[in-house]
Amino acid sequence: MLLDGVVLQRLEPHADSRGVFTELFRESWGLDIAPEQWNVVRSETNVLRGVHAHWRHADYLTVVAGRATIGLYDVREGSPTEGLGVTVELDEHQPHALTIPTGVAHGFCFHEPSVHVYAVSDEWDPADELGCRWDDSDLALAWPCRPA
Repeated sequence: MLLDGVVLQRLEPHADSRGVFTELFRESWGLDIAPEQWNVVRSETNVLRGVHAHWRHADYLTVVAGRATIGLYDVREGSPTEGLGVTVELDEHQPHALTIPTGVAHGFCFHEPSVHVYAVSDEWDPADELGCRWDDSDLALAWPCRPA
C-alpha cells in the first residue's frame, strides 16, 4: 500500500553487450511533478537520511546503484492516508522511481553503498525543510537498519 499521491513508477532497463540504458523520467508519463532541480547523492552502508517533509516542493527519486528502503509518513491534514507510515524498497536491479508529494515525510535507509538521483519541483530551500527524528514512534516506520 502506498500513501495517497505517492506514485511508484516502474523503469525499464534496456541491456545489450555495451551495458544498460534506463530512462529515468518522461513528461509523457503524466507524473504530478515538474522537476526544477536534479541532485545525486552517494551514501554508505547503514546510512539513514531523513526524516523530513516539504510544504513547497515534491520529490521524484530513484536508486541507480545499490539498495534503499524509503520510509514515508503522511503529515497532510485531511489526506485519506493522514497519519500512516509505510516503507518502499528501491534497488538498481528492479528499477522504479518514486514520486513523493508535498506533505509526505520521507527518509532513506541504505543497505549497501548506494547512489540515488532525485529531482525536486522547486529549487531547494532550507526554509522548506521540516525535520523529525527518524525513530519517532508516531511514524510507525519499520527501518531495516539502524544508524551507528
